[in-house]
Amino acid sequence: MFSESEDSSTEDRSLHGGRVRTFQHERGNWATYVYLPYFPDEVFLDLVGEMTRVVSAHGLSLTWAEEFHVSLSQTVVLRHHWIQPFILSLRKCLASYPAERMKVYTNHEETRTFLGVEVTYGHAQLLELVKAVDQTMEEFSLSTFYENPSFHISLAWCVGNCADQLRKECLQELQTALDSHEDGAFLLKLSCEELRCKSGNKVFTLPLH
Repeated sequence: MFSESEDSSTEDRSLHGGRVRTFQHERGNWATYVYLPYFPDEVFLDLVGEMTRVVSAHGLSLTWAEEFHVSLSQTVVLRHHWIQPFILSLRKCLASYPAERMKVYTNHEETRTFLGVEVTYGHAQLLELVKAVDQTMEEFSLSTFYENPSFHISLAWCVGNCADQLRKECLQELQTALDSHEDGAFLLKLSCEELRCKSGNKVFTLPLH
């Protein structure tokens, strides 16, 4: 039903661009979140490069996201023995959706700022998927997703709360660049073939039917 892969992790913040842990590391606790992966093509990567260049011209340096995805849950903490039953509880289908609006976000602790492209269609279907994920969260007494979520793919980020600066100085220019993309207005399409759940250094893949 699902497959598992592993990636490396490290405790050295200097290797993570100064990022701050949302949760303090504790043996047996696994930071976990559910997401819909996005597999970028050359056009999308060119777009990310264009967006970061626009921001750089305003004196801010953004780091590209390590991977691109649409979050379907908050980051929660699982005990190790919860991981398998938690994954077994995550099952749902999803269709395919476009997106076309730039937005600026911060994490809950306001330690990082993100430039993202918002999913503007298929919102109701994404909410249905979140509802299913929330059922699993409630089963394990964990935090459910935000009440009025803004589904998006984060393109790049910087340390600290720079949201006001990005919104005031860059957002309109970024939106104009997006709307006047050389291939026409940019249309983001998600393949929606699978969900993924990352728990600590383990990534579980759950095919959508």
